Amino acid sequence: MGTGTSPPTPPAPGPLAGYVVGVTADRRRDELTALLRRRGARVVEAPTMRIVPLDDDVALRRATERCLTAPLDYVVATTGVGWRGWMSAAEGWGHAAGLAGACRGAEVLSRGPKATGAVRASGLEETYSPGSEACDELLAWLLARELTGRRIAVQEHGAPLPGFADALRARGAEVIEVPVYRWTRPEDPGAARRLVEQTVRREVHALTFTSAPAIDFFLACAREAGLAAQLLDALRGPVLPVCVGSVCARPLEDAGVPTVQPERGRLGALVRTLTQILPARDRRVLRDGPHGLVLQGTALIAGGGTEPIWLPPLPAAILRTLAEHPGRVLSRSELLRRVWPDAQADEHAVEAAVGRLRGALGAHAGLIRTVPKRGYRLVVEG
Repeated sequence: MGTGTSPPTPPAPGPLAGYVVGVTADRRRDELTALLRRRGARVVEAPTMRIVPLDDDVALRRATERCLTAPLDYVVATTGVGWRGWMSAAEGWGHAAGLAGACRGAEVLSRGPKATGAVRASGLEETYSPGSEACDELLAWLLARELTGRRIAVQEHGAPLPGFADALRARGAEVIEVPVYRWTRPEDPGAARRLVEQTVRREVHALTFTSAPAIDFFLACAREAGLAAQLLDALRGPVLPVCVGSVCARPLEDAGVPTVQPERGRLGALVRTLTQILPARDRRVLRDGPHGLVLQGTALIAGGGTEPIWLPPLPAAILRTLAEHPGRVLSRSELLRRVWPDAQADEHAVEAAVGRLRGALGAHAGLIRTVPKRGYRLVVEG
């Protein structure tokens, strides 16, 4: 006998259901991936670089000890993780109190909220922090002062800052460059290469970036594969590049690729921005009403809380193309021209892909109507 209660309603698909999102970050990758999956996205993890700590590096220890030989006038903190790493390494060498005292006697400059937070967490206060998080503003602030004979420690953020240090030295300052960590190639370059190829084939809908070096390494990977032009075309078109901030976005913007950025440079804000923008520009309503159908990314989402139907990329592209022209008959040759990345494909490939699409749609296969001797159209009536 039944209990008289209805079965529980399945949860509604997440707002990113149907989308494939590439994650290029190394640090905090698990956190970003979890945020995206919680919203229904499928995630391709492909770190394009990795951070190598230099806790035991001779250069870091030598720079730290040099900071202690005489009073410092200015100390520049460029990243939160770098500043914390420097303080931690100094503690391990027995220099924690000395370095803290040297910094306390200087004016501390911090590049953005994360560096500022790390500086304050170490018991110090910043004198200046630019709103743009750009090193250029830090440099301009310093160059507006008399620097002859001044001692300036600059905590590097993964790579040397030659232009920054050279400009200070040209004004007579003694600059101590502090290399806390460095960026290098990822442990699995093949994953980054595969993400480049998936992007070129439009098999991902968005890419997330949390640092400018991650973009530099990603573009370098594309150049090595001979796919740089195709990658930039994809990022200027259907694949949405989402960057955590303007400094991060600079390599793409310099390459002529518009990017999307949250108002605040945080992972949560990045994911919220992606969640707002991607469906708004991509979602296609195929059928209205309580039993409506929506194409989102590569998934067909039906009303009533049923599980999304994930489609292979090529059949999904056919359905999207038909949905852009509801009710209109598109010939095989027109579908071939609009959808196929392979110029060698013929109209038999269209027939086979439409067959796969119908098979994947299951009970919704009737959405695709064959018009004899003319082509295919999307059935729009309810």
